[in-house]
Amino acid sequence: MKITRKGLLKASAAVLTGLCLAACGLISPDQGRSAETEQDVHEAICEEYRDVVPDYVLTYAENQPYDYPTVEGACYFARRVHEKSRGRIQIRIYANAELGPEEDVIDQMSFGGCDFMRASIATLAAYNDMCNVLMLPYLYTSSDHMWSVLQGDVGQEIIESFDDTEMVPLTWYDAGVRNFYSRMPIEKAEDLSGLRIRVQDSDLMQDLVRVLGATPATSVFNDVYGMLETAAVHAAENNWNSYESMEHYKVAPYYIIDEHTRIPELVLMSRVTAEKMSEEDMEIIRECARESTGCQREAWEQQEKLSRATVLKQNVQVITFPEEEKEKLRRMAEPLYEKYCGDYMDLVDRIRKQG
Repeated sequence: MKITRKGLLKASAAVLTGLCLAACGLISPDQGRSAETEQDVHEAICEEYRDVVPDYVLTYAENQPYDYPTVEGACYFARRVHEKSRGRIQIRIYANAELGPEEDVIDQMSFGGCDFMRASIATLAAYNDMCNVLMLPYLYTSSDHMWSVLQGDVGQEIIESFDDTEMVPLTWYDAGVRNFYSRMPIEKAEDLSGLRIRVQDSDLMQDLVRVLGATPATSVFNDVYGMLETAAVHAAENNWNSYESMEHYKVAPYYIIDEHTRIPELVLMSRVTAEKMSEEDMEIIRECARESTGCQREAWEQQEKLSRATVLKQNVQVITFPEEEKEKLRRMAEPLYEKYCGDYMDLVDRIRKQG
């Protein structure tokens, strides 16, 4: 029996509102409750079977705040596992990177120090290079295209490629589409040339900026606002939610929809933990994880619409690249496919055919 008990941990900055919890079926909106700590979330999740002494108390690490769509998915997952196991399996969710950054949590997963986590494919590529395939620039034609890939044979092959690691993939989560945003209008591919653009600390993303004729700059995410404000960089890139939540629209009021990357995420379980569970309990965990994807995707879509509506009220100018400009960018990015995924070009071709 594995029991992990933590003291009450306060979330440093986030508030999980009653509306957020309601989106995952945890608390009805008319209850007017909100959760500010890991314990509040746990009590909401374990509302049923609260008198049952659990066989397992498992930890789930998240680096996002409690009101973020991926945490909503985690809440749904934990609640459904609690219900289906009739209280025998409890999952305690620690958001706000309470258990450390993604890389540290992956290390903990290797010896069962943490039981579940949600991780970006960008992080996981350092442990499994097949993940690079899923985040190649200008690979997908739409969100539907990406999800047909993730939920099809290619997605399953990538999940199976983790068999030799200490991580057991359970389900895919959405992280939206990333676009450029800038201090000045960018209306065609050539306008990117000569700019200095802040990107993730990723070789692939830095090379993308270079092949587009710009200069990459990396920094911690919290420094991006100041870099844009002082013109240390001319542009940055991210999804609508981050653009709005970090208020980058105040210093980069042009949002350019080029849809250069969609970087999916995985919910993972420690293999050490999985091997201690019965097959019956593992089936409960797998089924509930798959169910949580629907909740997470719905929460992401709702948050994206809200973020977009919020920034549009702030005089942000949205510039949508026409298809011919996107095609130029695809051709410019083509050399990166062979460089980063030369061993997996068969998967790349199969993904393109699904588009």
